[in-house]
Amino acid sequence: MAEATTRHGLPLLQAGQAQKEVTHNEALVLLDLLAHPAVEGVLATPPAAPTPGQGWIIGAGATGAWSGQDGALACWTPGGWRFLAARTGIVVWQKADGLPAWFDGDAWRTDGWPTNGLLVDGQKVVGAQGDAIATPAGGATVDAEARATIGQILAALRTHGLIAT
Repeated sequence: MAEATTRHGLPLLQAGQAQKEVTHNEALVLLDLLAHPAVEGVLATPPAAPTPGQGWIIGAGATGAWSGQDGALACWTPGGWRFLAARTGIVVWQKADGLPAWFDGDAWRTDGWPTNGLLVDGQKVVGAQGDAIATPAGGATVDAEARATIGQILAALRTHGLIAT
C-alpha cells in the first residue's frame, strides 16, 4: 500500500498504524496550505519571525531550514515549516504583488496567463493578435487614409469582440 498520495504526497493512513492522528493531522496541515494557496511572495531564506499560516514560494538557492526545497511552497505552522512540492498547474495568489503565480512544471511564472481567449458573459472578447494596421501617411488623400485606418481599427475591435458587429 502506498504511503502518500500520488499528486501531492499527502501522508496516508496505514493498516495497524499507531498514532494515526499524527498522520491524519499532517495531511490536514498540508491540505490547509494547498486548498487556497496564498503566499506572501518569493524568498530563498526563511523569514526570521513568521506567523502561523504565512507561506512563501521558495526561491532558487534556498538556505537554512529551506535548504533543498527550491520551488516548493513553504508554510509556517505551530509545529514548524511544512513544505509542499510544486506540481504542474498549481496556482497561488501572491499577496505582495496582488497577482497570481503558476507553476509550469519547471518554474513559477508571473509573466502572463496562458489562455486562448478571454470570455465576458460567454462572448469571446480577446483572441489571437490580428494583423498590423497601417499608419496614415498624410498628403492629399488624408480623408481616404483616415477612413481606411478607422475601418481597420473597427474591424479589429469587432474581431476581438470588444464592440458589437
